[in-house]
Amino acid sequence: MSKARITFESSIKDAEDLLAHFDSMPKPPPENAEVLKRAGLVMALTAWETYVEDRAREEVQARLKAVNGSQIGKFVTGRLEDELKRFNNPNAEKTKKLFSDFLEVDVTTGWEWQHFDVPKAKKTLDELIIKRGDAVHRSKPHTAGAPAAPHLVKREDLEKSIRFLKSLVEATDRALVAA
Repeated sequence: MSKARITFESSIKDAEDLLAHFDSMPKPPPENAEVLKRAGLVMALTAWETYVEDRAREEVQARLKAVNGSQIGKFVTGRLEDELKRFNNPNAEKTKKLFSDFLEVDVTTGWEWQHFDVPKAKKTLDELIIKRGDAVHRSKPHTAGAPAAPHLVKREDLEKSIRFLKSLVEATDRALVAA
């Protein structure tokens, strides 16, 4: 298991803890409890983003072991760090490009597991990235007298998202080990 995956497993616990906190609230939960589900989604996708960045670093360092400290090693490492500074919202295409550019591996070809094939995994990830952006930038304040808008993140959606991202990390690690 990669170090990046171990870090991910620890980080995804924040999202799981937020979901557990939401579940522990009295039923029906207060309206302001919706923030826990949004925060859970943000934390889950932040764990994914950190995993992708850490896993790329980890694999590049492993492959550059023979030239570590040399001019070429420093150049590649520097380019990777520059790229990671601009690497945000790791959807399927950005993730594919990062690993393809630096490792010549299309990790997305390994994104298959029970109930998911490559196109469905890519689509699901892309939809979650969009939803994270909405959760961060477009939360709708409740106005008195107006009907409440449906919650952006439903409880079941957060649970499925966490499960999906765990499987995605596992599949990505498998793809890199197989390469």
